[in-house]
Amino acid sequence: MPDYIYEYDQKAIAYLSSKDKALGAAIAAIGPVEREVFPDLFTALVNSIVAQQISAKALETIWSRMTEGLGAITPERICAIGADELQRFGITMKKAVFIKEAASQVLAGHLDIDQLQHLDDDAIRTKLCALNGVGAWTAEMLMIFSLQRPDILSWNDLAIHRGMRMLYRHRTIT
Repeated sequence: MPDYIYEYDQKAIAYLSSKDKALGAAIAAIGPVEREVFPDLFTALVNSIVAQQISAKALETIWSRMTEGLGAITPERICAIGADELQRFGITMKKAVFIKEAASQVLAGHLDIDQLQHLDDDAIRTKLCALNGVGAWTAEMLMIFSLQRPDILSWNDLAIHRGMRMLYRHRTIT
């Protein structure tokens, strides 16, 4: 079991359940979902970059290889190896380069990763999206699953759209 699990706001869950019968029924049927949280923001950033446009199972496999091969995911450790070594864990060369660039930005002081938690959502999104390979989805995943911001909805997340289409039996969600 992961060290840190996303903590749900029971008041918010009750509110959502009372406002939407279909969503309330799904919440009741599925129950709490244990989602790992990465309290270290750099680790969370790297995990979010790796997770871009791959399945949860692929992420699990690649992340396991990375943590076994590298130990701690730190800017220092990432900068100490080549992009080709990162790619061997199962990520694309493009992602490997993006991760190395992010690590370099942190080490050079151009991105104060620890300061992000003190910023508002828009400022976090702006700072993270300034990095190559980081878009709104990646910034939102970090805000949700590392900073545990309760009011972030990643509208362009494919899993959210699939879930809503299944729940409400619609072909598209607008």
